[in-house]
Order: sequence, then C-alpha cells, then structure tokens
Amino acid sequence: MNDYTSAAPVKAHRGVMLLVFGILGIVCCIIFAILAWVMGGNDLKAMAEGRMDPSGEGLTKAAKILGIIGCVLGILSLVWVVFFGGMAALGAMRGH
Repeated sequence: MNDYTSAAPVKAHRGVMLLVFGILGIVCCIIFAILAWVMGGNDLKAMAEGRMDPSGEGLTKAAKILGIIGCVLGILSLVWVVFFGGMAALGAMRGH
C-alpha cells in the first residue's frame, strides 16, 4: 500500500460564483439558473470524485437548488405570459 497522496492537482471550487448565478437566476434571468443547475451538478460530481476542492460543497448544493428553483419559476412565468398573452389576443380579436 502506498501512503503518499496523489500528485494530481485539485481544482478550486466555484461555490460562490455558482451561488451568485443561482440568485441571479431567480431574480432576473433564467440563463443564470440553468448555468447554476448544470455547473453545480458537474461540480458536485467532481467533488465526489476528488477532482475538486470539497470545501465548497454546501455552497454548490445551495446554488444547484437555487438553479432548479429559478428554472421552475422561469418556466411558470413563461406559461403565465403565454396564457395571458393569448387571452389578450383573443380579447382583441373579439373587439372587447
């Protein structure tokens, strides 16, 4: 058995950046939510495999959850706009 550590460098975590992306995804733009969700999932896999610093695991999990919430809210808002936009268009076609 070898007791030496691997010489492969461990990448720094991006937890803070992903958390900011998750917050921006909820507040303003669904693109940031998608990025937080996808990048957060990839970073969590890398942390589990030992390729990334695991100290940012909590931040990364929170960012992934915020990304999921941001995507759901973005989809719901899109459905809202399409539904009520369609209702407005139908009302305008009827002349009301």
